[in-house]
Amino acid sequence: MNKVIMQRLKKTIIFALIAAAQGVVGSAQAQVSFSGNTLPVYSEKPAASTGLNYIYVLNRCDGVTMSYTASNAQAVVVWQKYGTQGGGYAEDISGVRKDGAVTSIDVIPNTGYIIEEDSKRTYVWVVNYQDYYLDLEALTLDAEQDCGTVMLNVAGSGADINYYTITGVPKKLDREMRLTYNTLEWNSDELRWDEKQVEESYDVLKPSISVAAPFCDTQFTLTGDKLLRFWGSEEKVESTTYATKAVAVESTAVQEERENSNEKKVESGSLGGSAPVTVTFTAYPTDAAIHKEWQMARDAEFADILLRKNEEEVTNTFTEAGTFYLRFIGTNADGDCEAESETYTVSIGTSSLECPNVFSPTSSEGVNDEWKVSYKSIVEFQCCIFNKWGVKMCELSDPSQGWDGKYKGKYVKSGTYYYVIQARGADGQKYNLKGDINIINYSTRSTGGSTDTTE
Repeated sequence: MNKVIMQRLKKTIIFALIAAAQGVVGSAQAQVSFSGNTLPVYSEKPAASTGLNYIYVLNRCDGVTMSYTASNAQAVVVWQKYGTQGGGYAEDISGVRKDGAVTSIDVIPNTGYIIEEDSKRTYVWVVNYQDYYLDLEALTLDAEQDCGTVMLNVAGSGADINYYTITGVPKKLDREMRLTYNTLEWNSDELRWDEKQVEESYDVLKPSISVAAPFCDTQFTLTGDKLLRFWGSEEKVESTTYATKAVAVESTAVQEERENSNEKKVESGSLGGSAPVTVTFTAYPTDAAIHKEWQMARDAEFADILLRKNEEEVTNTFTEAGTFYLRFIGTNADGDCEAESETYTVSIGTSSLECPNVFSPTSSEGVNDEWKVSYKSIVEFQCCIFNKWGVKMCELSDPSQGWDGKYKGKYVKSGTYYYVIQARGADGQKYNLKGDINIINYSTRSTGGSTDTTE
């Protein structure tokens, strides 16, 4: 590496270190000005790593003067310019005009400037927008669309706006092209799809744009860029209406609650438990879902579907033991786009049935004062209770029911009574049970004191 290159490299590094150390952008903004331009000058503070205090964009550079105001009229101000190679290759600018504390030059477009006053340096880049002018002609939907994305074709021109850091690193000025369109967003609080506007931003003008397929019919609008927006002459193009084909589904599953003190619960936090279990499944598909179906199977892969229902809401009562899987599928009119809900698992436990043989209906209210079976997953139940003479004291048709020790509205005598139960569990288990019930600790309640005298 020869001596000249080494010196330039060293100079470039020094420029970068000085710029980073100064980092005084406010003063640069105040000291650099332009005259002769018909539209306001756009200014932007780039990342500190560029070494630049500001980037200036002029709508036109023809006949525009760039000035720098020094701290005093006696200050010596040196102007330099640089290009793609960076500040290490900067050259002095000749023909600098001076009027007191103000020095000025004719703007050289698309150029970097180093303005040195004593030991202070100001670094800026000046862009001539006419060399990168944005012209939008059309925004069209691509002929080939799929379920997940929409392809848009952009007709127009607008080259990347390039600038260079003081070390010669190429950068692009973000144009902030904006694409807006509508889609649907799930509102989990209100259980509905709400329409919302989406805005995408692009740093450059792209010949084609790919976005996630909206869930509703919509138009796409492309506007730009931020410079024309700043000057009040933003370009705008719109597509024809996009007919959505994308499908999305949200769903809920709500299990009917039972509060039976004698039923054995399975506290798992999931669906299912002791049969019968009633669950309402509700699907919320988006606009494009024309074909709608709830499916139920015993396998998670839904290889053997037990039930199909073409409804958005389905209420099902599970009376068989085992594990069941349910899901909703929504499909568009052409059948080429579909979406599934989450898969719900409903687990129904095996049955059990146990009968107590002692209770005391008139001793302590609320404590063992009703005869009830203890059960789980019993889907059919019939129980008859008799006295020793075969007189039926009561009949129960649901395992949650109990006998309060009364016959025809009056408490029976203490002693032995008999139950006969026929029942069936969700697992197919049949129960034919017989046994005795002993009423003990008899005492007359304050509700009249009368008792049944049937022997």
